[in-house]
Amino acid sequence: MTNNKIKTRFAPSPTGDLHIGGLRTALYSYLFAKKHNGEFLLRIEDTDQARYQEGSIDSILDGLEWAGIKPDNLDNIPYQSSRIKIYKKYAEQLVKEKKAYYCFCAQETLAEMRKNQEQNKQAPKYDRKCLKLSQEEIEKKLKTGTPHVIRMKIPENKTKFTDLIRGQVEFDHNEIDDQVLLKSDGYPTYHLASVVDDHEMEITHIIRGEDWLPSTPKHIILYNHFNWDLPQFAHIPLILAADKSKLSKRQGASGVLEFKKLGYLPQALINFLALLGWNPGTNEEIFTLEKLIYKFDLKKVHKAGAIFDKEKLDWMNGHYIRELSLKKLTEFCLPYLIEANLVDSESYNEKYIQQIISLERERIKKLSEIPQVTQYFFKEIKYDKNLLKWKKSDLETAKSRLEFLYSELEKIPEKNWTRGALEQFIKDLINAHNLGTGDTLWPLRIALTGQQNSPGPFEIAEVLGKEKSLERIKKAINL
Repeated sequence: MTNNKIKTRFAPSPTGDLHIGGLRTALYSYLFAKKHNGEFLLRIEDTDQARYQEGSIDSILDGLEWAGIKPDNLDNIPYQSSRIKIYKKYAEQLVKEKKAYYCFCAQETLAEMRKNQEQNKQAPKYDRKCLKLSQEEIEKKLKTGTPHVIRMKIPENKTKFTDLIRGQVEFDHNEIDDQVLLKSDGYPTYHLASVVDDHEMEITHIIRGEDWLPSTPKHIILYNHFNWDLPQFAHIPLILAADKSKLSKRQGASGVLEFKKLGYLPQALINFLALLGWNPGTNEEIFTLEKLIYKFDLKKVHKAGAIFDKEKLDWMNGHYIRELSLKKLTEFCLPYLIEANLVDSESYNEKYIQQIISLERERIKKLSEIPQVTQYFFKEIKYDKNLLKWKKSDLETAKSRLEFLYSELEKIPEKNWTRGALEQFIKDLINAHNLGTGDTLWPLRIALTGQQNSPGPFEIAEVLGKEKSLERIKKAINL
């Protein structure tokens, strides 16, 4: 490689949305490059036309942008589908150098061969039938247009390399199949295209999931066949579900933009993913992207799979929500309130909404929870009258407490209708009349919210205002 600058890459296939496993791979590649003042590049591996999904590339780019992972080549992203002739040229070069060969075997022949190998308890591998063809036979088949692939000839020895996470790794070539490099439709397989692209992009470090580890010897053999400098490899652990199975969609493996929709903040998701498999060596848990760049070290990436702990992610997201200014948090919450038809997108009272959100900012873990926990501020409430009862108390007591509170609260001037003044006033009433705190404040809170879980009645009454608060107390009395 002509360049000493560290270069990493993220090379997704447009076969669906960007998932969290992909985002974490991109994150680790990005952190490593930036830590060493290198470049982080993006490449789209779109040669698998059968699995291509419309809109997938936009989803990948949107996911990376939302997460704050910016590739250095955004203006010039290579797409493998526009490089087919280049891969063909390299594959044919290997054929000329006797490092690869044409294979004309039909799918039925290969299926029969595999079936026989399985019956004889042999590893399923191509039997090199076409390697025995004479040059004359090969040319005749090519001339008549017989469908064919190009296979790499695996040499007889072993591949040893040092993985930056796993240490010394060794593969016996007897266990490696003669990999197809060029398919019968002229498209390259992943193995050829990725090696050619990594070489031409001058990638120095390939950071990817451990599921690619068995492919690495094939890639190293290709590098050696072409006499190219080898990059360094780092295979990161998989993300696992709580039961240590592979993470499924049901257990949290949603697309990155789905996390956005659910109300997770990008800085929380990035912080959480960084710690899934990497340990800073301290008890620190909160990291900005800048701090992650400074601290990140591949030597501290674990070998074992990392458990996806949704509770931890929710806790972390709650932390980042509380870090936001009230104005910014309100801005982020508004779309959820509008979507739930609680707020009109054309006309809303921003100050009123800010007051409401300030009551819940300590409690919510996701922005998407806002409509559910604040709906009583925006619409008429309905609840079962039995909810007004405090523990072992009864409805009669609840009613008399509410009637008493109504008559006393009516006397408070509008300008004194603040949480501090209300709290002092009501607590003085409770003490002066020897009332129970629970059987007085509980029915008041239910009357104001209709919900078992909510902030305290004084904060709620302040936001609702005097008129609305008294109206709801009256309704509870009638109920």
